[in-house]
Amino acid sequence: MKIKSVEARWLHVPIPEERRHRSDFGIHTSFDTALVRVETDSGLVGWGEAKAAVGSAGAYSALTSIINDDLAAVVVGQDPRDPARLWEEMYNRTRAHYALARGHVFPDLARRGLTICGASGIDIALWDILGKHLGAPVWRLLGGRTHDWLPAYASGGWASADEIGAQLQGYVDQGAFKSVKMRVGVMDETVNNSVARVTAARAALGPDIGIMVDAHGTFTARDALRFARKVTDCDLAWFEEPVSADDLEGQAELRRQTDIPIAAGESLMTRFEFRDAIAARAIDILQPDPAICGGITETQRIAALASAHQLRIAPHLWGGAIMFAAGFHICISAPSAHILEYSLGHNPMQHDLAVEMFPIVDGGMAAPEAPGLGIDINEDFVARWTK
Repeated sequence: MKIKSVEARWLHVPIPEERRHRSDFGIHTSFDTALVRVETDSGLVGWGEAKAAVGSAGAYSALTSIINDDLAAVVVGQDPRDPARLWEEMYNRTRAHYALARGHVFPDLARRGLTICGASGIDIALWDILGKHLGAPVWRLLGGRTHDWLPAYASGGWASADEIGAQLQGYVDQGAFKSVKMRVGVMDETVNNSVARVTAARAALGPDIGIMVDAHGTFTARDALRFARKVTDCDLAWFEEPVSADDLEGQAELRRQTDIPIAAGESLMTRFEFRDAIAARAIDILQPDPAICGGITETQRIAALASAHQLRIAPHLWGGAIMFAAGFHICISAPSAHILEYSLGHNPMQHDLAVEMFPIVDGGMAAPEAPGLGIDINEDFVARWTK
């Protein structure tokens, strides 16, 4: 079997005005992603997703060009059933033969940024092909399941202090979720406003619903510590992206001074950046985004790093149906995984791109049994929203 073609499309879906929300990213007016289609000479098709931004909106012309005009040439004509080897080919380029022969990387200069995002999309599609070829779900190929079912948390939470309780309770009621996540940080203008919203959320939900908070990296280390101290009594499940990913030292300092678990990693790329965060003792819960960090191949390696250091993994799954499926399969197979992110913002890329998504039952999801990623793509949706 050989790879016949690789095609990336920019999907751009406008968000209706009445469904838009405001965060530190501004008002969200669209949902965007790069859809990757890999076809083999036997007719098998695998689907992948690559992201140029961790938020819902972004410009994707450069990323689709990297996939179509650069990375495609690396993998076309090769056997798609070797995703680990093709990952090395994309990462090391002309020196891949050295890397494979000598057992250590010789990375191309573009070993971060959009090149890794593009490789992520192709890698996910290769695992989809491998699963379909073997008639097995991807989690089976990753070593089998360590979880039959995983809980999910409802991800959203932008409302004001007087409305946040009702918003989060609505999430709980919608899917019997036991945990919810809300946004804090610069969008609230002051630390005390963030504190007031979190305090209101805890008062409304009571002690039995887990609450995560996500600052999108917008606090300074000092303000993040002030916030953490002021919400000590709220019993938070984790404090996500408290500071910029560029301030690893500040994140480590925060972790030393609070007992709230620190979650981070949605903007980190490859196992090497996660290795550095672990070595700095800056992280408790690793959150790789499969469509950004290096695909299924690299996210599985990051999950192994988490396990080796007695840490946990909870992938960043705010995106489309394909990247969600990739993260879901990894979590089913990874002993260090414990929970799934489930977007409850207006997210047509997750809920409409697939013909049918994995159902939420009792606040969680059971391991899928269909081959590959286990989802079928809605071709009408793709045709309508290709930019």
